[in-house]
Amino acid sequence: GYCFTAPKVARNNKPSMKVHLEPLTQETLVEYINIGRQSYHEHYLHLWENRDPTPYISRSFTEEVVLADFKNPNLRHFLVKLEDKTAGIVKLVVDSPLDEHTPDVSLLAQKIYLLKAYSGKGLGKKVLQLIEGYAKRLGKKILWLDTMQKGGPIKFYLKQGFQIKKESELKIPGAIASEKPMWVLTKQL
Repeated sequence: GYCFTAPKVARNNKPSMKVHLEPLTQETLVEYINIGRQSYHEHYLHLWENRDPTPYISRSFTEEVVLADFKNPNLRHFLVKLEDKTAGIVKLVVDSPLDEHTPDVSLLAQKIYLLKAYSGKGLGKKVLQLIEGYAKRLGKKILWLDTMQKGGPIKFYLKQGFQIKKESELKIPGAIASEKPMWVLTKQL
């Protein structure tokens, strides 16, 4: 299987977090959808007219969509597990070209959503390390993702060694115009 765990590193005598990515199964499909919806609602309502994220949710977190994605061998879905609790979800596109980077060397982290209850505790950094390790084991040279130009995540990703490659845009109807600008970020592995 693809279960893997971040190395335990205790700093400042803080208890270390045992974090791993648990591959999605038929049995955890509904949990994946519910955690995805909840974390999206907790972090991204401000992007949408009338704070209604239905245009995004209907493309991302319905049983029909996730089931179809689940059957696609180029997509990998995980539950982010902190000890035995589910703290978020991850969706990766294994072979995902970006400009001059061919599919065989490029992996897209399409979704990294963590529940608000787990924000600001170093979990995002650990999850990124797990994704990077996973990508390296697949022989990838580039990890890439999109993030909003406004808000905290861009600062977080730059701190984790990502670089801005180019501008992008949220292209789903119903998004507020001033919130649409995105960055495509890359990290050399």
